[in-house]
Amino acid sequence: MKKIERFEPILTRNIEFNHNLENVLKNLEFGNSNEKIKTLESLDSTDNPEVLRKIVSKLDDTDIKVRGEAFSSLVLNKNKIVDFLIDDLNSESENMKCSILLILGNRNEISSIPDIIKLVKDKKPAVRSCAIGTLGHLQAQKNSSVFREALSDSNIEVRKSALQAIIDLKITVSKNEIKNILKENDSEIEKMISLIEK
Repeated sequence: MKKIERFEPILTRNIEFNHNLENVLKNLEFGNSNEKIKTLESLDSTDNPEVLRKIVSKLDDTDIKVRGEAFSSLVLNKNKIVDFLIDDLNSESENMKCSILLILGNRNEISSIPDIIKLVKDKKPAVRSCAIGTLGHLQAQKNSSVFREALSDSNIEVRKSALQAIIDLKITVSKNEIKNILKENDSEIEKMISLIEK
């Protein structure tokens, strides 16, 4: 009997955990926005792989408030979740990629730099811009060529992100590179370049 008594609390805890896990996953998948948000608010310390994958998927929810809560939950999570985040950098979703890049930057995940560099050539300008901005935030000076190359990107926002990173990281650029980007005739770019030339 004693063996059964010792086993019962463990069994009960497992049943409770599985029940709670089912509820969490169900709320995140099928709940309304308020239910999703309330559930996400309680998950900033989870290390359960199934739950983490579901939280990451909510970065692409139709409701911006749910996306914001998923973002906060992942930024605040103190566990080692970098692998879960990096896995979804291959997503087709622009929202998902941009959010994950910002989360990696906010979490100061320096180990993710090689994976972030791959997105500097993404087909979506917003993703390229976020990737450059995150690399700048993560102080990726060793990859200064990435920022220089981005100065000639076809999208002006990407070029601005590259310029900002160059300023922040005090990367030296040639007069030719400055001359090329000045062709934009953009007041924001002109102000940024004045900071480099000082």
